[in-house]
Amino acid sequence: MPLTIPDKLPAIELLKKENIFVMDSSRASTQDIRPLKIAFLNLMPIKITTETDLIRVMSNSPLQVEIEFLKLKSHTSKNTPIEHMMAFYSDFDKTKKYDGLIITGAPVEQMDYNQVRYWRELIEIFDWAKTNVTSTFFICWSAQAALHHYYGVPKHHLAKKMFGVFEHTVNDPLNPIFRGFDDVFFVPHSRYTEVRREDIEKKSELTILSESEDAGVYMVTARNGREFFVTGHSEYSPETLDVEYKRDLKKGLDIEIPKNYYLDNNPKKKPIVHWRSHATLLFANWLNYFVYQETPYNIEEIS
Repeated sequence: MPLTIPDKLPAIELLKKENIFVMDSSRASTQDIRPLKIAFLNLMPIKITTETDLIRVMSNSPLQVEIEFLKLKSHTSKNTPIEHMMAFYSDFDKTKKYDGLIITGAPVEQMDYNQVRYWRELIEIFDWAKTNVTSTFFICWSAQAALHHYYGVPKHHLAKKMFGVFEHTVNDPLNPIFRGFDDVFFVPHSRYTEVRREDIEKKSELTILSESEDAGVYMVTARNGREFFVTGHSEYSPETLDVEYKRDLKKGLDIEIPKNYYLDNNPKKKPIVHWRSHATLLFANWLNYFVYQETPYNIEEIS
C-alpha cells in the first residue's frame, strides 16, 4: 500500500513520473483500514523539495501511511509560497497524537540553540513527542538539537563542512532497523557541526547504532526505538548535493566538491547514486518495526 498524502500536493505528480506509487486522500478514504498517522515537522526553507524527498523514500512500504505536514507558529517560511503553506500545513497542536513523527534538519546549525528564533516552540514539541508519538525520527540538525535537549549532548563545530557521500558500518546487526542492510552502506552528509562518540557514550540511555570512519556518528537510538537520531541525509535525492554545491559556489563560499559523489569526481558529470536502496530500507524498517508493530490500534492510547 502507498503513502496517503493531501490531494494536489506537488509531490504527487513528481513522484508518479518516477513510477513511485502514492495515493491521494480521496482514494485512500475508500479503503477500510486504519492508516498509520505520520507527522512531518518540516524545518527546511524549501518545503516542497524536502516533502518530495521524504515521501519518495517512505513510499515503498506495504503499510498505508497518512501524512500530515506541521509548521511552527513562531516561524514563517520565506522560501515557500504562502499558498502552499496554507493548503498543506497545519500548526502544531499538542492535543493530537501520532504513530510517528519525522523532524527535518534546518540551516541554523552554526547558531547556538537558544539563538534560534523558534527554539522555545521546538523544545515544546520535543517534550510533547515523548508521550504523544510512538517513535520520532530526527534528521541532521534536529537530531543534534534533540540530543542536546533530551540528554545534554553538545554539538561541535567542524573545521570544514562535512559534505559528500560516505561509507557507514553497523554496530548492532541484530537491531531491526538494519534488517536487510549490507555490512557497508552509503549516506549523504551536509553539515558544519557534529556530535561525538565520547559525549554520547557518557549517557547510558543512548546507543550508537551506526558510524562512519569519515563522517563520525550516524545513528543513535534511545527508549527502545522511540527515538532515532540520524545525522545524515539518507532521504536526499540524486541532485540535492549538486544543488547545494553550486548554490554555495554562487555565494562565493569556500566549499569543496562533495566527496564520493560525482562521476570521476568531476562536477561537470552526473552524480553516482549509491545510497538509494539503503534509504528506502531504512524508512521501511522504521515504519514497520518501530511504528506499526509498536503503536496501539487506538491512537489515543499512545503514552
